[in-house]
Formats: sequence, structure tokens, C-alpha cells
Amino acid sequence: MWLADAVTRTVVPESTQQAIGYPSLFLLVLFGALVPVIPTGALVSSAAVVAFHQTAPFALAMVFVTASVAAFLGDATLYWLGRRGMKSKNGSRWLEAIRSRAPEERLAQAQGKLADHNVSVLVLSRLVPAGRIPVMLACLMAQWPLRHFARGNLPACLAWAATYQVIGILGGSLFPEPWEGVVAAVALTVLVSAAPGIWRRIRRTTTA
Repeated sequence: MWLADAVTRTVVPESTQQAIGYPSLFLLVLFGALVPVIPTGALVSSAAVVAFHQTAPFALAMVFVTASVAAFLGDATLYWLGRRGMKSKNGSRWLEAIRSRAPEERLAQAQGKLADHNVSVLVLSRLVPAGRIPVMLACLMAQWPLRHFARGNLPACLAWAATYQVIGILGGSLFPEPWEGVVAAVALTVLVSAAPGIWRRIRRTTTA
């Protein structure tokens, strides 16, 4: 696995790493899109670090394609499940899961931005930590068909995968050992994810 290779420094042939790593990355990102508790950005960055240190010419390209396709399919599946819940009289557990992760304040902001900027909001929602679910719920409430959501979400997933891969490449280029780059990339992605929440708390404290 990507992380096991980086942490333990086990010498594993690159062909074996790729045979295990790409499917693992795909499944984890796909599952993370459906159940947004897995730090998928950190997974992509970690995979990019390992790929950066490999000799295979298309390793980084494969990480990008794997992550973006998995994110896109996961988002599309979650949106489809949400649409089914919206049409159902009793809703669904998937719709409730989306609603539970979209606070009223964030949902109102997402609805306003969606009304003003339409599809472009989807791209930004994928790049802003905790921004994906409120915008997805806003699209559901606006009754966007799946194909309309998918068209906007495709560039969003590509931009997301590229952003976190760049973080991984930076981590890989700064340190000679893959595990050091993984630690740096994970720390940076955690910092990026936590920064908006910390900033909001500081603003609330200052306002109060």
C-alpha cells in the first residue's frame, strides 16, 4: 500500500506497489466521497509523494487519473442517492447524512453562491475544505438533474486531484525519503483543511 511503503520503508518492487496502490487509492477515494470522514486529500498527496520517487514514467499521471475518476464517481453516486432521497416521501439515510454535514449557515451561503455563479461554484466547493457537501445539498434543493451536476463536478474533481497532487509533489521534492514527504504532505493537507475553521472561530471571537 502507498502509506505502508512510505512509513515502513519496506523495499517492494514498483510493479507490486502499483498493482496494490492504484486500486487501493481508487477505493479509498471513492469511499471517502460517499462517506466524507476519510481525509481523501491526504491520501492523494501521499500517493503523489510515493509516485514522485518511482521511476515509472506515468506514475504521477496514474495517481491523478485514479483520484479524479474515483472522486467523480463517488460524488455522482452520492448525488444520485440524494436525488432518490429527495423524491422519496420518507427521504433516505444518504440524504440525512448529507443534510447533517451541511450546517444551515453554510447551506445558505452555498445556495446564494449557486444562484449567483451556477456551475463554477462546484469547482470551488471541491477546493474549499468542508465546502463540497453544502454545495451538493444546495444543488439537490435546486433540483439539478444528475447530468447537470456531473458536468459541473467533472472539472471540480480534476482541479481537486491536481491541487492535492501538487502538494504531494512538493513534499516529495523537498525530502529524499518517501516517508518524510508523506509526513510533510499529510501535515500540509491537515493544515489547509483546518485553516478555514480556525479563521471562522477567530472572527467569531473577535466579533463577540
